[in-house]
Amino acid sequence: MMQVSVSSYSFSKLNKEPVELIELAKELGFAAIEYIDVDYDTACALREESERVELPIICYTVGADFLQAESVEAEVQRLCEQVDIAEALGVSVMRHDGTRGFASPQNNHMGFAQALTPLARGCRQVTEYAATKGITTTIENHGFFCQDSARVASLIGAVGHSNFGALVDIGNFCCADEDPAKATGNLAAMAKHVHAKDFHIKPGSGQHPGEGWFESRGGNYLRGAIVGHGNVPVGQCLGNLKRAGYDGYVSIEFEGMEDCLMALRIGRESLQKIINSL
Repeated sequence: MMQVSVSSYSFSKLNKEPVELIELAKELGFAAIEYIDVDYDTACALREESERVELPIICYTVGADFLQAESVEAEVQRLCEQVDIAEALGVSVMRHDGTRGFASPQNNHMGFAQALTPLARGCRQVTEYAATKGITTTIENHGFFCQDSARVASLIGAVGHSNFGALVDIGNFCCADEDPAKATGNLAAMAKHVHAKDFHIKPGSGQHPGEGWFESRGGNYLRGAIVGHGNVPVGQCLGNLKRAGYDGYVSIEFEGMEDCLMALRIGRESLQKIINSL
């Protein structure tokens, strides 16, 4: 059965040291935690605390951009060093970005088709190295340019390696104005890890709602929500994943305006009820 975990990103408002979050996550009832962007020494300390508290660290998330880096090879080298940090954490899954697109105005005529070859080359080299460490690498539907389920699926197909798959963030599809249930169904068979994120959504045809809201790629308005309180069909998305055979962790990524501890308590309870009902 799927288990409810939490991303360290969800606690960002608290300004706590990373090591403090492990016991806090345990107190909130989460089955595991995942981390974003830590150095090697911190990773070792986190693993020690994880073992003491008996709360596993299950995923490591880092940024990346194969198109805007100095070169694909330089970004591969940097990410392989991040794989070493993932190994120190003791995780089995690492997520890295692909790209936010072509930065140069001279390349504004180039789209995802032109990006696919260098992205696939970089992702494959990283996952080949990660495989030697027993770590699966993933690409998330994140960053607007590489956010649609069809683009994520085409990249995974182009990489063509069993150690590489999708981190399916059920809410992030809204940033590309894609129906989360349909998009999750498209990627469910490729899922290696899952993020549960919810959004309040208002149509872009209306007035901008104000503070706390941002615009999707298509100009709709989004605001982070407590899981179960927003417009994302969480149960339908997780049902699609379950039917495809996914039974791993589902990590809450909360980025709303509410108090994060209250939001995580309510969100965890809501998500657990949804999982129990599947």
